[in-house]
Amino acid sequence: MTGQSLQTKSKAKKLLFVTGTRADFGKLEPLALAAQKEGFEISFFITGMHMMSRYGETRLEVKRFAGAEFFEFVNQREGDALEFILSKTILGFSDFVHEHRPDLVLIHGDRVEALAASIVCAMRYIPSAHIEGGEVSGTIDESIRHCNTKLCATHFVSSEAARQRVLHMGEAPDRVYNIGSPELDTHARPSGVTLQEVRSRYAIEFEEFGIVVFHPVTSEIDTIGAQAKSLFGCLEASGKNFVVIAPNNDPGTDEIFAVIEALPKSRFRLIPSMRFNYFSELMKNACAMIGNSSAGVREAPFLGLPSLDIGTRQNNRALADSVTVCSALNAKGIQEFLNSRWNQRSDTDAGYGDGQATHHFVQIIKSDEFWNKADQKVFHQTS
Repeated sequence: MTGQSLQTKSKAKKLLFVTGTRADFGKLEPLALAAQKEGFEISFFITGMHMMSRYGETRLEVKRFAGAEFFEFVNQREGDALEFILSKTILGFSDFVHEHRPDLVLIHGDRVEALAASIVCAMRYIPSAHIEGGEVSGTIDESIRHCNTKLCATHFVSSEAARQRVLHMGEAPDRVYNIGSPELDTHARPSGVTLQEVRSRYAIEFEEFGIVVFHPVTSEIDTIGAQAKSLFGCLEASGKNFVVIAPNNDPGTDEIFAVIEALPKSRFRLIPSMRFNYFSELMKNACAMIGNSSAGVREAPFLGLPSLDIGTRQNNRALADSVTVCSALNAKGIQEFLNSRWNQRSDTDAGYGDGQATHHFVQIIKSDEFWNKADQKVFHQTS
């Protein structure tokens, strides 16, 4: 029986995507769309930042996905500790899968919501797939990501370097697939909107602009306010215009908000969140990407957009020539980047894939081999 007949001769497989942030949804949505086109039933477990109005209540964006089921769970209030959010999400997701057992749970990255889902799936022997494991960054995010690798049954990684790290953690080679980074598929095709439509929807009046995304670093909470003050002070002094995407809700976010909300609105447009195709069009027309988001070291190089990677949050990630690394406290380095790299486009970097992740993904999940693996993993010793 072929992979295609697996879907046509038996009941369609149910894929559940766990999403807690605008960032992971941008990576999961292309995979869900591709799987849906192949006949898989799609549902989303929506939680985390998606449910919070301060961050744009992006659950509404997830629910624009046509033909899927949606399950919402409020797992936190402003200021809740990460371990409390983790425990609450474990309870909520456990209750959910007790009533709705999917054939496969797809979990992205390194947030506490992902860890909660991975724990529940492992304990209940529910097949799970981890998206973008094997990455390194140097913060608690990295530890959570590696935990998810050991808990999940299969892995869709975004680079050969990531694949090798997952193999070194004892995962079997036939469970680790390098498909590239899924969000690059969106960037590789037309966004479907014009820059003018983006400007109109998000009230962006600048003709020329950079994009800034600066998140808290949980291990640097004592200095994150000073880092934000230094970075945005340099950007303000440059005289240039910037679209600022709000930080995530990790500890330290209030200190960053205090800085960015005081910036002059004539040159800084603060946006809680953006639809991903609109964000893609914005990146394609920006002069630079600045901050500590993974978009600066993965998506910006793919688009040839010069990026300034600030601080330690993306430590040790593969860096293209278009990426400049700088401390938030290094005013001279920030100024030099703005003076020398602003609007200096580079060739496309394919370090995180060629924009064909969804094609690779569906070819794998359509095969009988993917679904016939044993429930219990065993440690695979590398030579």
